[in-house]
Amino acid sequence: MKRFYFVFAAVVFLFSLLYPPAARSASPRSALQSQQPSAAPPASPAVTPQTPPPQASAKKVTAYTLPPDLYKKAHDLGRIHFRFALISFFYGLVVLWIVLAGKLAAQYRTWAESSSSRRFLQVLIFSPLLLVTMSVLGLPADIYEQHVERSYGLSIQGWGSWAWDWVKLLFISLVIGTILIWILYGVIRKSPRRWWFYFWLATLPIGLFLVFLTPVVIDPMFHKFEPLQKKDPDLTAALEHMVQRAGQNIPPERMFWMGAGEKTTELNAYVTGIGASKRIVVWDNTIAKMTTPQIVFVAGHEMGHYVLHHVWKGLAFGAVLLFVFFYLGFRSIGWLLARWGAKWEIRGLDDWASLPALLLLLSIFGFIANPVGSAVSRYFEHQADQYGLEVTHGLTPDSGQIAAQSFQVLGEVDLSDPDPNPVNVFLFFSHPTISDRVRFALSYDPWANGAQGEFVH
Repeated sequence: MKRFYFVFAAVVFLFSLLYPPAARSASPRSALQSQQPSAAPPASPAVTPQTPPPQASAKKVTAYTLPPDLYKKAHDLGRIHFRFALISFFYGLVVLWIVLAGKLAAQYRTWAESSSSRRFLQVLIFSPLLLVTMSVLGLPADIYEQHVERSYGLSIQGWGSWAWDWVKLLFISLVIGTILIWILYGVIRKSPRRWWFYFWLATLPIGLFLVFLTPVVIDPMFHKFEPLQKKDPDLTAALEHMVQRAGQNIPPERMFWMGAGEKTTELNAYVTGIGASKRIVVWDNTIAKMTTPQIVFVAGHEMGHYVLHHVWKGLAFGAVLLFVFFYLGFRSIGWLLARWGAKWEIRGLDDWASLPALLLLLSIFGFIANPVGSAVSRYFEHQADQYGLEVTHGLTPDSGQIAAQSFQVLGEVDLSDPDPNPVNVFLFFSHPTISDRVRFALSYDPWANGAQGEFVH
């Protein structure tokens, strides 16, 4: 949840929230790492990765490289991620098919309608039953993912803690999902021909509200936050200097330390929220394994998303995708229900039991569109890398080398594959590969020819 890609996910939150549960996890991933899908268990015993101590993280970098043992583990993990991304998509479709073919949705609908004639009370019965069923059916994939994270040393979270996070995430999904389902079927009944458009309009302010609410309400449910100034005054001062150069207003009171080390070994620092909820967050692992200049670059990268309006551009792009998904769903749901609805005991689109059928279609459309979303995200992330280099130029000596060191440490700790499958990158990577980012950091130097940066002058 702690990467810029989550902002895009917040816009398409209906799709991401109710997407086949196999594709989701209660564990956050690093904001700066190359996006990789959920993982399956390794074929052979894995070893906890060795992470560099802080004093070693300043070693000169000329390219992203890993020693042979780490290279093998990173490459194996990348292949596992890729395979399981594909498997989890089809597994998610199977989950929805089980709910439909097993007539579970129809049974839950019958229970809800027999309990009350009021639609709001019906949704309070139907939605939790359906969403819990889907989440439980998807639980094996979530457990597999956590197993791999633990096997490769990326997660150190105990199973009890992980299960509690899974329950909390499920509770959040139930609250938001129930509200959305109630709105969806309300507009379907009011306007059978234009429900897709009116529901799309309704999702937009809800998505914005979730982006605002997440850092102040949802994130603290999963991790401990404390004022960064209290934990690391020198880092706070360095970040404040970078923020001022970026022309942004994030005072030290909105800079936070996050205790990620009790659950993960991965690294992260990010800017989140909008308006009054906007803040900088630095993970304790990052402070332990990166130098202050490297952390400032990471924060500068994240700052670039705000300065370059990636948040709003991502929201707009996500809104367009939602518009297309809902329209395609409207155009195809009639055919699907005509073909299979009777077997599934679905009376029509305005029947609560039609929801899994609609989600089945949206899941397929979303998977097909995933390369487009990934490409847009990689473009934004590349621009943010460039902005991070420019905003730290002059603040730290040799900002390009500092950025390359940041990516090198990140890759070593998070086991980023130096040579990922190009198809994997095309389909699923929301960030450029670590190798590409290191090359760009070392080669981008407009100042050498007397020019200025594109974004920071």
